[in-house]
Amino acid sequence: MRVGVVLPIAEEAWTDGAPPYALVRQLAVEAEAAGLDSVWVFDHLLFRFDGETTGIHECWTVLSAIAEATDRVALGTLVMCTGFRNAALLAKMAATLDHVSGGRLILGIGAGWHDPEYDAFGYPPDRKVSRFEEAATVITSLIRTGSADFEGTYTTARDCVLVPPARPDLPILIASEMPRMLGLTARYADAWNAAWYGRPDEQLATLRAAFADACAQAGRAPGEVETTVGVNVRYGDVRGEGGELRGPPAEVAEGLAAHAEEGVDHVIANLEPCTPETLAEFAEAARRFRAG
Repeated sequence: MRVGVVLPIAEEAWTDGAPPYALVRQLAVEAEAAGLDSVWVFDHLLFRFDGETTGIHECWTVLSAIAEATDRVALGTLVMCTGFRNAALLAKMAATLDHVSGGRLILGIGAGWHDPEYDAFGYPPDRKVSRFEEAATVITSLIRTGSADFEGTYTTARDCVLVPPARPDLPILIASEMPRMLGLTARYADAWNAAWYGRPDEQLATLRAAFADACAQAGRAPGEVETTVGVNVRYGDVRGEGGELRGPPAEVAEGLAAHAEEGVDHVIANLEPCTPETLAEFAEAARRFRAG
């Protein structure tokens, strides 16, 4: 099982504004040096809850810079909101970043969910899944075949080609949990993401069973679509909603092992807080997990 970590690019309770790029870069370099398999970024434009607005760096710009700062670690988006970018252009961006990074991109895409950022930046927040389905059709066609010719209700790509082409096996990951999105994931994705959890639980088992059914209906063989799980790992006094892993490296390693025993292919850890110190502690947990 591969183990990755989310890079902090947003304002959090423990930060003074969004973390500076120098720190984000440092964490990416240290994650690679520590032997972690992947680094990931969230895609949002702002957060607005209960009248309070907080910010976040634009993730694709950051990930492009991280591609130059690192050599080995996989680079993932968790996940790019297809409602924020033209679908064909997003495929073009992915092909280019994958080339820049030497074939290390995992293109995570999703339908989005946070209406205030759609409203603030002038994107239509309605029909998210329908819009996503059309975007996914164009993106996968361009990456897999190099061309797309599509006229939809929301998305158009007429006689569109990727030149230079994308790596045809560039992995496409889709995050989903509701039935329609699970079906689209089974149809289009190389990897599926479920988030956020601690140790495997009944809720995750139920969701994985639903996705297995969706894959069967789409004619995908068991295991043909990789399973990735987002896991919250919290340190110190940080508290949050949802499941979590917590404790010294040995206990976190046991939580990672529990996911591996359930057949998860890739765990993506969201460290709260994510600092050089907590990253080193998590990397030790990953090392202990691998040592068995």
